[in-house]
Amino acid sequence: MLFILSLFALSGCDNAPESDQQEVLLQGKTMGTTFNIKVFVPQQQLPQLNLYADVTEELKKVNQSMSTYIEDSEINQFNRLPAGDVMPISSDFRAVVSESIRLGQSTKALDVTMGPLIDLWGFGPDKRPTQRPEQAELDAMLANIGVDKLVLSEQGLAKTVDGLELSFSATAKGYGIDKVAELLQSHGLTNYMVEIGGEMRISGHKPDNKPWRIAIEQPDAPPGQRKIHRVVEPGSMGVATSGDYRIFYEMDGETYTHLIDPRTGMPIKHDLVSVTVLHPSAMTADGLATALTVMGTEQAKAYAEQHNLPVYLISKTDSGLQTHASTAFKPYL
Repeated sequence: MLFILSLFALSGCDNAPESDQQEVLLQGKTMGTTFNIKVFVPQQQLPQLNLYADVTEELKKVNQSMSTYIEDSEINQFNRLPAGDVMPISSDFRAVVSESIRLGQSTKALDVTMGPLIDLWGFGPDKRPTQRPEQAELDAMLANIGVDKLVLSEQGLAKTVDGLELSFSATAKGYGIDKVAELLQSHGLTNYMVEIGGEMRISGHKPDNKPWRIAIEQPDAPPGQRKIHRVVEPGSMGVATSGDYRIFYEMDGETYTHLIDPRTGMPIKHDLVSVTVLHPSAMTADGLATALTVMGTEQAKAYAEQHNLPVYLISKTDSGLQTHASTAFKPYL
């Protein structure tokens, strides 16, 4: 689960001067979470648009393609496919699986085939385990997952082992955001903020020419409270934050987080508690935020510098929270 606190108060409640731009706020539910969209529309264009219907229809298509909770969804059809069979896939599905494979190969810390591992640790639809899984069980599962067992071709998508399943929990929401952004831009709308389940994509500015501002959440806020850690101005970017500080459980004196390392099959256990990534694509930002959190502080720092990524890290130390902004992130502070 990815977290970022959108500052609608900071971004939309200033006393903006009169203009021909009408602020439109769209809200609803999608992908098991909520969406909030703020867009500025020229007054003369308003009667010609039905943005809420268009947005919800676009998100419905993405959900029908990528939700494992819809029985006849495209992803479930693939998950039931025998090894070796090639399934023709939609352009939306192809875009997400292609980027998921690329990120998996590049980071080694994001794997869209490890749904069974997530279930095994009790963070899927299955109940929480009553004891830690045996290492032999983890080893057997690790041997049968991995993006290297996916075969993407012009004809479609196939798997090389039976039982391989996809889960786009780290990329589908971001893709949904990108599709909504494309829809808005197809109507000539360039000043907007699109948020789904904490991830965002921002474009342009407010009618008073002030930039959009968003806040990174304080990861050690008391339970039930949400506090601002830092405000940034991301410009026209996708924004995603990943953290391990809200979804976890304790068993036999150990704390288990929902973020699983596909290299070990184990829930992560390190000091990195929050990662914020900026990228033109919300889908890519979404996947990278998860992967970098799994890596841990030092690996995430190195990867961000190697790939010139705008990344902001928050680590928990004995002396309190420690922050790090990559070279590419510093202009946004």
